[in-house]
Amino acid sequence: MAVEVTSSFPDARLDYLRKPLYLMLNSGMTQGIYAMQSTPDILDFSAMSREAIQALLQQYQLGLTVDEALTIQQALLKRPPTFAECVLWSIQGSEHCSYKSSRPHLKQFVTEAPYVILGPREDAGIVAVAADNQGKRYGVVISHESHNHPSQIVPYEGAATGVGGNIRDVCCMGAEVIAVADSLRFGDITRSKTHWIHEGVVGGIAGYGNPIGVPNLAGDLYYDPGYNENCLVTVVTLGVVREDHVIHSYAPPHAENHVFILVGKPTDNSGFGGASFASSTLREEHKERNKGAVQEPNAFLQRHLLKANYALFRHLREKNLLDKVGFKDLGAGGIACASVELAEAGGYGAEIDLEQVPTSMEGLLPAVVLCSETQERFMWVVPPDLAEMVLSHYNETFALPRVSQGACASVVGRIRTDGLYVVRHQGRELVRARACDVTKGIVYDRSYTAPTQVLSEPDLVSPADFNTVLLKLLAHENIASRAPIFETYDKQVQGRTVIEAGSADAGVMQPFNDESYPEEIRKTGVALSLDHNPRYNQIDAYWGAVNAVVEAVRNVVAVGATPLALTDCLCFGNPEKPEQMHEFVASVRGIADACRAVTLKDHPEATLPVVAGNVSFYNESAAGAIPPSPMISCLGAMPDVTKALTYDLKRPETMLILIGERRDECGGSVYYQLNGELGSQVPKPDLSTFAREIHAVQAAIQQGLVLSAHDISEGGLACALAEMSFKNQIGMKVDVPGELAIEKKLFGETGGFVLEVARDKLKELRKLFEEKQVPLMVLGETIAEPRLVMNEVIDLPLSAAKVAWEQGLREKLL
Repeated sequence: MAVEVTSSFPDARLDYLRKPLYLMLNSGMTQGIYAMQSTPDILDFSAMSREAIQALLQQYQLGLTVDEALTIQQALLKRPPTFAECVLWSIQGSEHCSYKSSRPHLKQFVTEAPYVILGPREDAGIVAVAADNQGKRYGVVISHESHNHPSQIVPYEGAATGVGGNIRDVCCMGAEVIAVADSLRFGDITRSKTHWIHEGVVGGIAGYGNPIGVPNLAGDLYYDPGYNENCLVTVVTLGVVREDHVIHSYAPPHAENHVFILVGKPTDNSGFGGASFASSTLREEHKERNKGAVQEPNAFLQRHLLKANYALFRHLREKNLLDKVGFKDLGAGGIACASVELAEAGGYGAEIDLEQVPTSMEGLLPAVVLCSETQERFMWVVPPDLAEMVLSHYNETFALPRVSQGACASVVGRIRTDGLYVVRHQGRELVRARACDVTKGIVYDRSYTAPTQVLSEPDLVSPADFNTVLLKLLAHENIASRAPIFETYDKQVQGRTVIEAGSADAGVMQPFNDESYPEEIRKTGVALSLDHNPRYNQIDAYWGAVNAVVEAVRNVVAVGATPLALTDCLCFGNPEKPEQMHEFVASVRGIADACRAVTLKDHPEATLPVVAGNVSFYNESAAGAIPPSPMISCLGAMPDVTKALTYDLKRPETMLILIGERRDECGGSVYYQLNGELGSQVPKPDLSTFAREIHAVQAAIQQGLVLSAHDISEGGLACALAEMSFKNQIGMKVDVPGELAIEKKLFGETGGFVLEVARDKLKELRKLFEEKQVPLMVLGETIAEPRLVMNEVIDLPLSAAKVAWEQGLREKLL
């Protein structure tokens, strides 16, 4: 290969050049070996063949294509890049950081609304949910991120650091963190590997969230063989902040002399290349090597950092200094990405001195120090006259060096006004590039082609025993009680949780419930739900995405909240493959169409915005890609949290009302799954009808006309009715009318709601729904006898149904 390789260390040994950098950095080698490593100073691709370039990139495990390497040299830098620049671009230009394949399609999303304080432009979105008597708006900060590849390789650490990074995203907006939630996808539940990953992931989420003192508010869980080799771990975090107290993740105006302050754990080699790793296909033969791309969590240090941050936020507010600073967490790409993004977003460049970065390992390569994804770190950009105060705050007042070995705050660089991003080490320039070139990445216009698979509806014989079918459905791992997961998490810490995960279709909090907030907003409630059904997406990526949005919105409405915003984690396979890229494109279109159909209660001219999220590609292995997985969360709010509803039936002799006609839409249902079928007729919501339904149901709950409410999803109407009966052991007798086959009426998963209504409220409810042009249907009534009686084909004691539902998942996880 025609490439000049010069040593970065005088005592380097040439044989180490033949070992992939990624393996050297992530194989648990001793500190002494690090001092002997050598990497090329310059990589000159100009005289090399494409094959030689490819070989060189693979040798040093650089996440660049040949064309990207040539673009960096010929179009961006107009000179041969340094090794550190190649590492930087391989991370900052990855799908994880630059959205290079997804960015053009994400423009379809509506991201603004009258109450959106901040859309998806910084580390987290912010939605106003209340206003005090002085007109000050109070926002919920929301972030939604995935940590899939790390959790597949090292489940506990991968999930824990996913929670930690998401929490930092919210905190760095100047917010107090108040809740986390998770949406998890695991493989076939009968596989021992699935149990190992499940146990590690749930343990990691609990092992980080519980010590940090943040309640777990909501969750979503699905098992499917499509995730056997690629689990999905997506996390939502909520925080609260007053609108005029927001801290932005960019250098403020007039920041010409500002300095960068790195805060937290000393830098090590953990997580180096994590963003590139997250943007590549998982390979079993690289499993041990890839473990080094997973960061190491320290929840107790992060808890201490959060306390220190909150105290500094208060000081900056009191001194009217919030508009003089910028603040960002260190996630993908570490110091490099945090500093260049802080600078470039404010219209500046930056200069970083790696010798000023505290490290916990000797002999780390400069590229590792620059791009390591060591956890529990933040970065401030502040005026020089505030630097000593910030350093003293962390190092002395909150005593970081005594709390955790090597932890501290230190000045590591400064703002540049020429737009350049420059990194120095021991008097040498490792990076010199335009900051905007680094952050922009290289955008792709990927081709996409619709899949050619032809699906059909199965010709199934009507069940001989409907009681047995219902019991099997209730015990199915994708329907049964999630208590084995929820009971692992702390749900009541902070004292804000009103409805816990598993007690209703959405978790509900009272975020402003103490005396530090104005009395007029203390009853405000917020609701959070997460949803996505991979079997729907296997049939049709577009309608699967529509259903994910619709279901998440229904869940929020069912507790009495008004949906305000969505977030998404878009998890897909290889975008370089046209059929997999098509799945992504169709899903984005489905989300956009569903959002545009939901007009907002107090702003009918506006539609549901997407305010945060991420894209995760390359979720595939030798076994193939995961099912298309647009993981959706919905945030809602209500003015009076005391009106929030759970789904358990409240008393006998009430009426059960169905909202949403039953259709021949069993495709992707658990009922078909019990019969070894997938089907083709996936639920296809009528979006104009859906918008009217949610407004009618939400109004009915807020007017006190509904005793309990539950949405219809997995397992269909029969399972929804059964789940409502369990807590208070209240039975029911219902008859679902219509010409549809009875099994499809009971077990089909066409969406809708079941409402419990007192007899004396039925007339008023009918009037409201007529005004909203929403049909309703009386199904039957609740009864004192603890039995489930449905259409004369189901007659079960509640005790048997409840045992199946409560033990179904728990027994499979033993």
